[in-house]
Amino acid sequence: MAAFDQGNIDDLLKEAGLGGGEAAQPAAEGGGVDSILSAAAAKDAQPASFQSFDSSGAAASGSGGEIQSLLGDVELKVQVVLGNAKKSVEEILAMKDGSVVELDKLAGDPLDILVNDRLVAKGEVLVLNENFCIRITDIVPPDDRS
Repeated sequence: MAAFDQGNIDDLLKEAGLGGGEAAQPAAEGGGVDSILSAAAAKDAQPASFQSFDSSGAAASGSGGEIQSLLGDVELKVQVVLGNAKKSVEEILAMKDGSVVELDKLAGDPLDILVNDRLVAKGEVLVLNENFCIRITDIVPPDDRS
């Protein structure tokens, strides 16, 4: 690896079109890093361009199908919370077949639907072909998700 001295740095600055010797001047004399950055910015400055997105988050120039194909196999943890209960270790150890755990929600209250531990929707329990299912009744706005 080559060592750099002031001469090498001056040569590199000249090749870049930023002068040479003036960059080695102390900052009080108008040289230094700030003058190098200012000269480089003035020489090559271009506005940044970014891909725009529509309100759904899909790239405006691409289709939503592209996003789905990229993220379609990403696994997320989905939980449906019927209710919660706090129990002491003693109460847990005393449980046996037939024990009843009272939850903090009433019958008919909407269930919480969480994705990756974030509340995203509310729903209700259904039975379809002898399987439990959840019907989503309300989507939680992004600003209200916790």
